[in-house]
Amino acid sequence: MQTFLRRARGKAGTRLCSRPFAPPNLRFTPMTDLAPSSADTPASLGFQMPAEWEPHEATWLAWPHHPTDWPDKLSTIHWVYGEMVRKLSQGELVRIMVNHRREEQQARRTLARSNVDLARVEFVHHRTNRGWTRDSGPIFVQRGHGRRRESAIVHFHFNAWAKYRDWQHDRQVPETAARLLGRQLFHATRDDGTPFVMEGGGIDVNGRGTLLTTEECYLHPKIQVRNPGVGRAEFERVVKANLGVTNVFWLGDGLVGDDTHGHVDDLCRFVNPRTVVLIKETNRRDANYRPLAENWERIRDLRLEDGSKPEVVALPMPGPQVFDGLRLPASYANFYIGNAAVIVPTFNDPNDRVALGTLGELFPDRPVIGIHAVDLVLGFGTLHCLTQQQPK
Repeated sequence: MQTFLRRARGKAGTRLCSRPFAPPNLRFTPMTDLAPSSADTPASLGFQMPAEWEPHEATWLAWPHHPTDWPDKLSTIHWVYGEMVRKLSQGELVRIMVNHRREEQQARRTLARSNVDLARVEFVHHRTNRGWTRDSGPIFVQRGHGRRRESAIVHFHFNAWAKYRDWQHDRQVPETAARLLGRQLFHATRDDGTPFVMEGGGIDVNGRGTLLTTEECYLHPKIQVRNPGVGRAEFERVVKANLGVTNVFWLGDGLVGDDTHGHVDDLCRFVNPRTVVLIKETNRRDANYRPLAENWERIRDLRLEDGSKPEVVALPMPGPQVFDGLRLPASYANFYIGNAAVIVPTFNDPNDRVALGTLGELFPDRPVIGIHAVDLVLGFGTLHCLTQQQPK
């Protein structure tokens, strides 16, 4: 399969390049040259996953094309992407995966009409099954400081949340990213050497050594089991070895209606090294009340990598979002931290203002901007689920 990267220039309708575009700071490296020895892990080599608020070189997206993700709404979702890219590209490159040239042309037209500066967009031709780049995209780790800082990619072998059968193209995204960017690629493996499966939306880190996740997602014995037979201890060993964390904290269940079965990025997020936001439901009759209340009990025991207690700030829940009889996982915690802005899903709900105000106080260094997500959440995810940061 041919994969290449090309920067968008000018307005829609600009003649396409006849050959792949490679930015001057990128080198194309055969995958055989990128493979580390089997004894090396990212942590043993000094790599660690940085926090999302640290400077980005780019944000990765995949242009939406899967019709059943957004029933009868796919064309509407393209315009939501236009708004996302317009906000994010003001502070960093946006790398968008497309299936083919025709899809790239469609994306260019939509972005141009959305007033996106196309010089800040690069298209990566890589076939995808779906567009949930947080889970299938490259997860970056870094080591060093200043000019000596270097990044690598960890491959966590996406399998469509152990739920769907079409994941084969998505699983190859980290390999494509490593090849295009000339980055070392690590394969996360279980203790027995077989591939270890994990998604980016199932974890959150503070960049200092602490990682958040949920038992529902990665320890449930029967539902959407990513790694059969892997328990808490082995899971922690693998993420510590591959992400350079030293401290793993487990919450319980995620939101009702979450197609991923408990991703933490709808539930609890770091906003700085010592502060988390945690979703809170105040309506005792709501289906989310009990599991969220349990997580508020658990968070009292959270200790950071240095043994200290973090500050915990409540984020409200929007009112129930229901489509075709299904409860959707609408959550303000699914925000994404870009260089130029924090983009936050909104749901035409009175609590939109509360959530934006709370996050605005927690991110004084960049604007906090709402993105209409009533249509977006029909795909069982919103802004954070669709994005993946590439650190600078």
